[in-house]
Amino acid sequence: MRAFGGHGLVVADLVDTLRDTITPTDGLSLVAEHDGQIVGHVMFTRSLLDAPRRLVEVQVLSPLAVMPEHHKRGVGSTLVRNGLKTLAERAVPLVFVEGDPGYYSRFGFAPGGAQGFRKPSLRIPDGAFQAIGLPEYKPWMTGTLVYAEPFWRHDAVGLRDPGA
Repeated sequence: MRAFGGHGLVVADLVDTLRDTITPTDGLSLVAEHDGQIVGHVMFTRSLLDAPRRLVEVQVLSPLAVMPEHHKRGVGSTLVRNGLKTLAERAVPLVFVEGDPGYYSRFGFAPGGAQGFRKPSLRIPDGAFQAIGLPEYKPWMTGTLVYAEPFWRHDAVGLRDPGA
């Protein structure tokens, strides 16, 4: 939970729920180890893109966590790159993320709105809503991202205004 910062309990509960949705062919969970200890984790889970032509199965990168003492050592980057490579091999067309554009742009993620995608919640800052097209992506695949139900159940979509 330390790796999730101030949102530790919410994200840890989300991970527990999302873990049950991952199958050998759908979704992905990768860990990084150092000296026999898990120091990082990334999860990709199935969601849908509500495209004009049809629903498209996509993946959402969330969460990515690295133990604080292992930050800035390439752990998170390695997890993300390996995950994207595996998903491309599985013919996943798109991966979405809600996160820091300064970090995720290094992997090829770009603002989703500029690519024709609509975010699933107004609470997600425009810059944080990002997507990357993998080799199976087709130009007609535009529309609204529909997060899997566990993200809504755990209230893990977008930023909450604590003063509201």
